Amino acid sequence: MTSETPPKSPLGILILHGFTATGESVEALHKPLSDLGIPVLRPLLRGHGKQSPEALRGVRWSEWLLDATEAFDTLSQQARRIVVVGHSMGALLALNLATAYPEKIDSLVLVTPAFRLVSLLGPGRPLHFAARILSTVFRKWNLQSVFADPDNASCTAHYEWAPTDAILSFFELVKHTTLKLSKVSCPVFIIHNRHENTVLPDSVELLGEGISTPLEERKVLWLERSGHQVFCDCERELAVGAIVGYVSGRLALQSGLRNGECEVAES
Repeated sequence: MTSETPPKSPLGILILHGFTATGESVEALHKPLSDLGIPVLRPLLRGHGKQSPEALRGVRWSEWLLDATEAFDTLSQQARRIVVVGHSMGALLALNLATAYPEKIDSLVLVTPAFRLVSLLGPGRPLHFAARILSTVFRKWNLQSVFADPDNASCTAHYEWAPTDAILSFFELVKHTTLKLSKVSCPVFIIHNRHENTVLPDSVELLGEGISTPLEERKVLWLERSGHQVFCDCERELAVGAIVGYVSGRLALQSGLRNGECEVAES
């Protein structure tokens, strides 16, 4: 007597956090998306979630992408197609997955995708040339979480500092991803902040100019008050609700397509 393999879910959700972030930074998404009755996976990327940011020293962007890829492969065993929800650096990793697995990606939800940073040392910014020079002097860079409503912040969003070599590797990921944007053609939902201290709104324009997704399959939601840590700040319920609504629509679409395929097969 053989046991049957359980059928795959129409969709699975992969949630990818940002650079230096804790698991808490995207925790607000997990239960509402799981309540849709589909598998949700929220991996912790290498060097993150440890007692000290020293865990990030020596870690390279290729290792974060490998972690995301392994989680994607695991989720693919449970779901036919995947929606990748990425915050900040996680959005960059999501875009890389979309170029590697176009046949398995349903859509991307990109929350404050980190292309143009507020820091003048970031890629595409006036002082980027000095970043590597400064790294020979400074072994770590301090980080600060800025919330629109600090008294209502729901979590500790990220490390208080990061090793300089990890920051330089993150910068390399930004440049690597920018060069691959034209290969992205799946539906995309972008959520970005009008005002924050980490990623510039220009990132949305850069992303829009780079990807090949048809205009009718793009959606943008602007948040008016939030800081960079969207899922810990004052508009987190709005952001989570919008993502759940988007994924619900994608689920209905995929379920409908699947039912149509079954009807054709049975006729």
